[in-house]
Amino acid sequence: MQSCANSWRVVISRSINARAPYRNISNKGDVFKKLQGLNADVSANVRCMGTSQVLWSRKIERILPRHDDFSERHIGPGDKEKREMLNTLGLESVAELIENTVPASIRLGRSLKMDDPVCENEILDSLQKIASRNKMWRSYIGMGYYNCSVPPVIQRNLLENSGWVTQYTPYQPEVSQGRLESLLNYQTMVCDITGMAVANASLLDEGTAAAEAMQLCNRQNKRRMFYIDPRCHPQTVAVVQTRANYIGVKTLLKLPHEMDFSGKDVSGVLFQYPDTEGRVEDFTALVDRAHKGCALACCATDLLALCVLRPLSEFGVDIALGSSQRFGVPLCYGGPHAAFFAVKENLVRMMPGRMVGVTRDAAGKEVYRLALQTREQHIRRDKATSNICTAQALLANMASMFALYHGPQGLRHIAERTHNATLILAEGKNVMILNFFFFFFDTLKINCGVAGKDILEKAMQREINLRVYSDGLLGVSLDETVTERDLDDLLWIFGCESSAELIAEKMSERTKGLLASPFKRTSKFLTHPVFNSYHSETNIVRYMKRLENKDISLVHSMIPLGSCTMKLNSSSELMPITWREFANIHPFVPLDQAEGYQQLFRQLERDLCEITGYDKISFQPNSGAQGEYAGLAAIKAYLNSKGESHRTVCLIPKSAHGTNPASAQMAGMKVQVVEVDKDGNIDVSHLKAMVDKHKANLAAIMITYPSTNGVFEENVREVCELIHQNGGQVYLDGANMNAQVGLCRPGDYGSDVSHLNLHKTFCIPHGGGGPGMGPIGVKLHLAPFLPSHPVVNMQSSNAGSSLGTISAAPWGSSAILPISWAYIKMMGSKGLVHATEVAILNANYMAKRLENHYKILFRGSKGFVAHEFILDVRPFKKSANIEAVDVAKRLQDYGFHAPTMSWPVAGTLMIEPTESEDKAELDRFCDSLLAIRQEIADIEEGRMDSRVNPLKMAPHSLACITSTTWNRPYSREYAAFPVPFVRPETKFWPTISRIDDIYGDQHLVCTCPPMDVYESPYEERASS
Repeated sequence: MQSCANSWRVVISRSINARAPYRNISNKGDVFKKLQGLNADVSANVRCMGTSQVLWSRKIERILPRHDDFSERHIGPGDKEKREMLNTLGLESVAELIENTVPASIRLGRSLKMDDPVCENEILDSLQKIASRNKMWRSYIGMGYYNCSVPPVIQRNLLENSGWVTQYTPYQPEVSQGRLESLLNYQTMVCDITGMAVANASLLDEGTAAAEAMQLCNRQNKRRMFYIDPRCHPQTVAVVQTRANYIGVKTLLKLPHEMDFSGKDVSGVLFQYPDTEGRVEDFTALVDRAHKGCALACCATDLLALCVLRPLSEFGVDIALGSSQRFGVPLCYGGPHAAFFAVKENLVRMMPGRMVGVTRDAAGKEVYRLALQTREQHIRRDKATSNICTAQALLANMASMFALYHGPQGLRHIAERTHNATLILAEGKNVMILNFFFFFFDTLKINCGVAGKDILEKAMQREINLRVYSDGLLGVSLDETVTERDLDDLLWIFGCESSAELIAEKMSERTKGLLASPFKRTSKFLTHPVFNSYHSETNIVRYMKRLENKDISLVHSMIPLGSCTMKLNSSSELMPITWREFANIHPFVPLDQAEGYQQLFRQLERDLCEITGYDKISFQPNSGAQGEYAGLAAIKAYLNSKGESHRTVCLIPKSAHGTNPASAQMAGMKVQVVEVDKDGNIDVSHLKAMVDKHKANLAAIMITYPSTNGVFEENVREVCELIHQNGGQVYLDGANMNAQVGLCRPGDYGSDVSHLNLHKTFCIPHGGGGPGMGPIGVKLHLAPFLPSHPVVNMQSSNAGSSLGTISAAPWGSSAILPISWAYIKMMGSKGLVHATEVAILNANYMAKRLENHYKILFRGSKGFVAHEFILDVRPFKKSANIEAVDVAKRLQDYGFHAPTMSWPVAGTLMIEPTESEDKAELDRFCDSLLAIRQEIADIEEGRMDSRVNPLKMAPHSLACITSTTWNRPYSREYAAFPVPFVRPETKFWPTISRIDDIYGDQHLVCTCPPMDVYESPYEERASS
């Protein structure tokens, strides 16, 4: 892969790496020093080459060295800074730190077997060659995935903009008002188009949304039977059936006239409008029958179709769901795409996922925040409405901006154009259109008779993909990108001798199709001014920039969220995701048209297996929470195959990740909590007691390693052995894999399965709350049970033993996998292990600087932390009336996003710096916390009021600082510029004052407020 490497150097470097312990690989210079003294080894390894050739090659390396080492750009601290941090810690080397941090019993005694690192220029060339193997055929397969025109202004200024893609989930609303407003627009868009009362801020995909709807029905009425109309998309049916299987809900495939609700034992029904065959029909009678049987009606639908079709609210639907992909998001070989989910008013507090609501801040201004379910899994654990932790915020924002850019008239135009194209195709009557006598929007199911094979051959000649139904009939689904030429090709394929132009000429001027049917939409939608103000590129660019400027992201400062790993998302990693060869491929094309993707999957699987010690990887789970669910489902399927279906108990230590209990419940397991000791480790005595108590029914243990307490537990191998001895499996949460890469491997020390947060450890950006990617790695005995797919033969999966289908697309969010692939290839073995070492070094340096001022809650046995650590601020509640939230808000005045707040221990702050931040940034953050500690001391010692002080009143917005009145017992300068590095010319300003959570929950509003709340900066200043 590396064009500038000659074969002799590959041989030498591999022989050296095989001999070197991991701790010597972290110094780039060591390798070259060893090269100079290894004449014997060189001659032994390259006997086929003359000595003069070797000497010449070594000389050219010295004269023409590589000038691009990506790892040096990814890793923040340089050699001098690392030396300074080690001196602060009283250590001689990084190797000594690792020896004092990572238990010797689990340490990897060799370097990773990886390709040599590739420079940034070469990686893009290599990836372009892989991408070129994907065939760019025109796809009219449909099934919930459609080609669309991505507005370049949105692609350039949002999708390819680090200011948008490197934001975190908006848990700190004062520095997140931009994306919160955009997500509120998304919710309003969904509510308006579907006619429903309340929508959430996106889910992972349409199949997952349907599964969540099924679970909501079950929670609402506790019934364990669920009807599915078989005319739903097959991947949606499979995802729902899989989810229902593990929670004990029986799913029945029945057409509407076959459904019986009289027994009042059915929790709900799922149907599709328009259905997978393209048919549009009236479901009012079905919904009425379901409601008479006290069941809920769930409808999967298409937002573009609803721009011309009657909205779901007119049928009385309880839950609306679907994908917003065709609103300006590429096909992406299946994802990432934002699903939508909307409900009637009475179901709002049972709705899964994130939801943006309107509240007010301390100044009384209407503002936005995440409402109700914010991080609820960490609070309600196995009783949570869902295990959903990551949504698809970035893609929801794209869809939202698409709606703003086009407005209601533009969307209606796109929908009518798509429908008209379908009408033209239907008029070519050389073939029988099965749904021609029914109403349709964009999809035709076609009976080709004996000519079906000939039609497919003609389609191949034109490089066009059609849908082949299970009964052998063909399907065509059109979209907004269809041109006259495309229609001519399709008409020719189906044997029509006429052209689209001639057919259009013969069609009467009389309105046809849906627009002349009872299904025509008559209600208005997207009437709010926000959807009617930004139709020029000038205006939409300014609007997106205005929202972006309100939000803190990695372009401003470090985001030290513990357990979130907010590391660098490099430009070279992100560039390929919008290449047409990756972006414009339908997920259900034949595999020989996606050979580039398949090659990338194979290489990434190989590298991840080497990094983790597992034997197989499934890329289907498209978030960390989905990975947890998939991994536990694989364990359950494995146990069932052994005749041990009675094993349902899942042990979860309190130090495990917060979504674990909710995921265990989704996999049909019963959660039993294991205590932790005073040092933050699993309480082994309690664990043994719980294992002994439940050994007959023990299914698994879920552990996070290092633990969320920021500790490498010494006895992790013994814990795994104990579970195995008693018939259980070990699930190791991969949320903290950034502390393990190259140092230890879960598959080596006893874990059976893990999910990997590629959006943490492997550099996929968080996107303001998604996308994420959570593939699972398994040991060989679990491999037969990995996810399968009902549409695409995934080759590596065994459909007979598979756990089922987890996500709508076979390989989840395929289009963002090149990011992780590129990161691994550019870092190489040495770079990956060094990144881990520096992540641990940075965390320990910060803990050392802060330890005399804040209590570090947990440490390892030798006094060091892992890659993150917990600050205990609970004592300040008693001494100064200051809580974790006050420190978090005050940090915004210093220009920083807060650490993870009140988790995993209530009233604390968890800090994770990652390897990408240099010492100067770490020092700025530490200096900020030290200055805040002095502010707390001023309160403790009576120099500052305990109720009106910079912490309690934080954050201080620009409107607050520049108001005409200032009656606080500290100066404006002290409020806004508390330390020298916070300067007027560089300061990031929180755009609002502290929000009122209680008011927001008591007055729940989750759609766009009236325009009079959108005040100009001048009006804000005047009112304050």
